[in-house]
Amino acid sequence: MSMRNIAIIAHVDHGKTTLVDQLLAQSGVFRANEATTERAMDSNDQERERGITILAKCTSVLWNGEAGETRINIIDTPGHADFGGEVERILGMVDGCVLLVDAEEGVMPQTKFVLTKALKMGLRPILCINKVDRAHADPDRVHNAAFDLFAAIGATDEQLDFPHIYASGRAGWATLDLNQPSDNLAPLFDLIVRHVPPPKQVEKKDEPFQILSVLIESDPFLGRLLTGRIESGKAVPGMAIKALDRNGKEIERGRITKVLAFRGLKRQPIDDGAEAGDIVAIAGLSKATVADTLCALDVNEALPAQPIDPPTISMTVSVNDSPLAGREGDKVQSRVIRDRLLKEAESNVAIRVTETSERDAYEVAGRGELQLGVLIENMRREGFEVSISRPRVVYQTGENGERLEPMEDVMIDVDDEFTGIVIEKLSARKAELKDMGPSGAGKTRITLLSPSRSLIGYQGEFLTDTRGSGVLNRVFSHYEPHKGPIDQQRKGVLVSNSDGETAAYALWNLEERGVMFVGAGEKTYQGMIIGENSRSDDLDVNPMKAKQLTNVRASGKDESIRLTPPRRMTLEQAIAYIEDDELVEVTPKNIRLRKQVLNPSFRKKRTKED
Repeated sequence: MSMRNIAIIAHVDHGKTTLVDQLLAQSGVFRANEATTERAMDSNDQERERGITILAKCTSVLWNGEAGETRINIIDTPGHADFGGEVERILGMVDGCVLLVDAEEGVMPQTKFVLTKALKMGLRPILCINKVDRAHADPDRVHNAAFDLFAAIGATDEQLDFPHIYASGRAGWATLDLNQPSDNLAPLFDLIVRHVPPPKQVEKKDEPFQILSVLIESDPFLGRLLTGRIESGKAVPGMAIKALDRNGKEIERGRITKVLAFRGLKRQPIDDGAEAGDIVAIAGLSKATVADTLCALDVNEALPAQPIDPPTISMTVSVNDSPLAGREGDKVQSRVIRDRLLKEAESNVAIRVTETSERDAYEVAGRGELQLGVLIENMRREGFEVSISRPRVVYQTGENGERLEPMEDVMIDVDDEFTGIVIEKLSARKAELKDMGPSGAGKTRITLLSPSRSLIGYQGEFLTDTRGSGVLNRVFSHYEPHKGPIDQQRKGVLVSNSDGETAAYALWNLEERGVMFVGAGEKTYQGMIIGENSRSDDLDVNPMKAKQLTNVRASGKDESIRLTPPRRMTLEQAIAYIEDDELVEVTPKNIRLRKQVLNPSFRKKRTKED
C-alpha cells in the first residue's frame, strides 16, 4: 500500500480545520452511526472557544481512488504566526502541502510566512482556492496573486508549475474546473495522490532505525510521547534506542515501550512495528525533546533539524501579591508557578523561561501576545493565580554592537473611510507604508512594515478607530536597528484609594471622570485600577463612598441610580492595555488591573525619582 504525507497550511480562518473535517468524513473514517463533531481536529477548549488552531495535529485516512488504496497522513497546522514554531518543524515530516487560500480575502501575510518555509524545504505545493461559493469570491484574481507570491518568494520552476483546485470546505466538494460542478472531495484526494511523491524514506526501510522528533506531548499513562516521521528502519516495541541532540551528543538511552500510529482521529498501538516513511509517536524516553534524533544504538549521526525561530516578545510572570491573593485559586506558590512554566517550555519549544533577579518572578518569552495569552489562560483554568507585566520586545545586539529590534509585516483590511486614521496612527508609531490598494467590496488593503513594540496595545485602539470593522494581521519579518522612542499616549487611569466593596452611588458620581472597569458591589483594594480617566494623568478616587442618609427631605425626588455597564477586558486586552508601572492580576474567576506600587504616596515619590 502506498503512502502520502501532506500538511494543510493557510492563514487563520481560511478553513483548514473545516476542510480536514470533510476529508475525514468522506474517506470513511467515521462509521455510519458515529456522530461527526464539527472541527474535529480542534480538540482543546480554548481552540473551540476562540475558533483557532493552536497545536498542530496529525490524522490519517485511507483513500481508495484512481491509484488504488493509499494511506494519506494529513497534518492540520495553526494559522497564527505566534504558533509558527510548530509549523516550521512539521513541514519536515511531509513531502507536499496543500496551500489553502480564501477566494475572497486572497493571499495573507501568514500564507506568505508558511509558504516561504515550505518552498525552502523543497515541498511540492498544491493550491486550493477555498470558499469559492462566497458572495464576493474572485478565484481568478486570487490564483494570479498566489502565482505572483510564489515567484516573489523564489519558487523553482517545478514548484511554479503547481496544480490548483477550487473547493468549498464547508459544503464538502472540490473541482478542477468551476464549469464542471462536483459533489465530493474525490478530485482533491486524487490530486494529492497524483502530485505529492511517496516518501523517499521507504527505500531505507532495511537500514538502522532513525526518527527526528518534531512534536512532544505528555500522556498520563505512557509518559513523554515524541512524534515524527521514521527516516529509516523500523520501530518495534521493546527495541533499545538512544537519543542524540542536534550536534550528535548522546542524551539518554532507553527502550521503545509503545509505537502509536494515527489511524483516523485515534492513535493506535502498532505491535508489529512501523516502517520508514510513516508518521508515528514513540513512548519510552524521558529526556529527549523536539529536534532530537531517536535512533538505533549503532547510529552516531544526528539528523539535520530546523533551528527554532527566536522569541520576539517577553513578559514577567510573578506571584500574585495583591490584598485579594489566594482567595480564588489554589496554585499560588512561586514553586508551583515555576514548575508549570518549565513544563510548558519543555513541550512548547517556541517559549523560553528564565528566572529574573527579583524573587518569585520569571521571564517568559514567546512569539507574540496571543501565544503568551493562551499560556496564561490555560494556567488560569488550571487554578493558578499570577500577576503579569506589560509585554516587552526582545532586543538583539548587531555585529557593530548596535541595538536591533523585531519588525513585523502588517496587513490591514479596512473600510475605505477609515484608511486615513489607520495610516496616521501607525505612521506616528514609526511604521512604514509599503503598499495600499482597493481589495473590493468598498475595502482597502494596507501593507506596512512596523516595529513590534509599536503594535503592543494597538489592537484595541485600532478596533475603536475602525468601528470594529477592520482586520489586522501581523507576522514577524526580521530584526532592524532600533527606531528610537515611540510616542504612545494612553489616557490616565482611575485608581482606588482604599479597600472594600464598590458602592453604586460612588461609581455613579465617578462616571463623568471616565469609563469604569468595575460594577457595583465588587471587591477592590488600594492601588487597583477601576477605570480609565478622561484625561492623561492618573487619579486616586474613592469608589466606596455611600450616600449620606439624613432625615431632611431632599427638595427633588431622588433619581434612582442607573450605572453604565462597565468595560470588561479579556486577558489579551488587559495585557495590551497596561503601562510599565502596572500589572494584570489573573485568577481563575477574575482579571483585575492594578498599579505595581499599591500605596499612592510611594507612587508619587517614585514618579518624582524617575
